Amino acid sequence: MPTGSSSMKCVAEFFTYETTKSVVVKSWTIGVINRAVQLLIISYFIGWVFLHEKAYQIRDTSIESSVVTKVKGFGKYSNRVMDTADYVTPPQGTSVFVIITKLIVTENQVQGFCPENQPEYSCESDSQCKKPSPITGGGILTGRCVNYNSTFRTCQIQGWCPAEVDNIPAPVMLEAENFTLFLKNSIRFPLFNFEKGNLLPNFTSQDIKNCRFDPVEHPFCPILRLGDIVRFAGQNFASLAEMGGIIGIKIGWVCDLDHSWERCIPSYSFNRLDTVSEKSSASTGYNFRYAKYYKQENGTEYRTLMKAFGIRFDVLVYGSAGKFNIIPTLINTVAAFTSVGVGTVLCDIILLNFLKGADQYKAKKFEEVTDAALSPNTPTSPMYRSSQTLGGRCEEKQSTDSGAYSIGL
Repeated sequence: MPTGSSSMKCVAEFFTYETTKSVVVKSWTIGVINRAVQLLIISYFIGWVFLHEKAYQIRDTSIESSVVTKVKGFGKYSNRVMDTADYVTPPQGTSVFVIITKLIVTENQVQGFCPENQPEYSCESDSQCKKPSPITGGGILTGRCVNYNSTFRTCQIQGWCPAEVDNIPAPVMLEAENFTLFLKNSIRFPLFNFEKGNLLPNFTSQDIKNCRFDPVEHPFCPILRLGDIVRFAGQNFASLAEMGGIIGIKIGWVCDLDHSWERCIPSYSFNRLDTVSEKSSASTGYNFRYAKYYKQENGTEYRTLMKAFGIRFDVLVYGSAGKFNIIPTLINTVAAFTSVGVGTVLCDIILLNFLKGADQYKAKKFEEVTDAALSPNTPTSPMYRSSQTLGGRCEEKQSTDSGAYSIGL
């Protein structure tokens, strides 16, 4: 054979197209199952993937945010009028701040030696005070057992004296329930260079002064009453102010940028973040200590120690933005069309294993080719092979589709 002819034959064989043989099964059972599965898959992709999850969009979840807070209100505590400089800490207006509602004050502490006042440090001799320095208490143990009063002896400590007594009753500043919080939040989605804030354009300074946040009537008002925040979180303000706690203020920005700029709006939600510690008997609520330092005329330093109970507010900002993009649209469209083929796999499993006439379907779907079958003397007619394979057990006819056979089960 000439070399040129062999080359052309190879080229011709390379540029050929092969297709699978179709077997048309005329069965109501299989037909209903096939269409039902296809309908479920198509409904899932249209309803959930495309409409609900918006899989045709590219999304940006790396939200950039800044939060500014400002509390206003006056309260009365221990015959003193308290303003924001007294009960808000830290004072910089950050996204995490504390409203102090109860104080246990220990005044005029100086560095020196004094008896510990906790019952667990009671003693009768110096040997009981030579244990390692504790992480609790008012200072470092000196190893001496001294008189606390005429009837009670405790271990001596070195530190700020007199030692703090933190189990005494103290009043609660319930006026804090009516304090207001001004909340200003700015966000940016860097992928789309989209910026917005929670102060909507139609808000005026007069609106901000008069409105109070309400999830139904005023959902975009940036002025929130502290009592309402606690109530929205499902808590009681009096008990929370007594022992302290942590409340989360969540601002959600879930924006569809295929719509107009005005439709990207924040949503607010509230919950208590320390519910686990609330149920703990070892450490309940939220408190911390801080001190104010002074100097006497002779240069001796002294301080006023305060154990503060309060409500800590954490402003948490989250969000995502989506916008139409051709790449995820094509990927999910192809996935949808590919998944429709699951119906064919399921129907094949049923036909091959569970349905009456499964042997006939196997005979048409799978053909064994042997050397004898390829012999020149072996009839090669498709009709002949099929009738021999099926043994005349079913009616067979040529379909109008090229290469397709119909089986009436």
